[in-house]
Amino acid sequence: MPAARADLFAMLDRLGLDHRTVDHPAIFTVEEGRDFKADMPGGHSKNLFLKDKKGALTLAVAHCDTRVDLVGLGRAIGAKGRLSFGRPELMTQTLGVVPGAVTPFALINETARALGTLVLDRALLDHDPVWFHPLENTASTAVSPAGLLRFIEACGFFPRIEDLAAPLGSQGEAR
Repeated sequence: MPAARADLFAMLDRLGLDHRTVDHPAIFTVEEGRDFKADMPGGHSKNLFLKDKKGALTLAVAHCDTRVDLVGLGRAIGAKGRLSFGRPELMTQTLGVVPGAVTPFALINETARALGTLVLDRALLDHDPVWFHPLENTASTAVSPAGLLRFIEACGFFPRIEDLAAPLGSQGEAR
């Protein structure tokens, strides 16, 4: 059974992480949420559930305004073939959330261990706080960037931090 919003908040509290949640109408895309989130200072995200040709799964957590370079990201993480968006059924099976509610908070679910790579956008971490859906797209929860990293590590993940707009350096090597 996937974790619920209350489970997430209990874990954030156990970790001693300050968090604030704002309820809102269901938001499925970055564009749908822009006007509503204008009064919520900090960094807002877009979260991409990706897979490569061999089926390796990646969660890329970007700033909402970052134009993610999927080709460069694939090269930076050593993906086999092109990265593409994972099917909604696979995403729900892996992360325990429905389309429109993808979030790094889904790492709380045991099934998320199927992810091979977690990548955070450096541009998002430049904001404080950072906002994500709390396992459902009818609210947004803010934590500090350090709090996000602590949560992720408590879930057993060690993220790569990349410039997702340009994940490869000028020499073609990962930064």
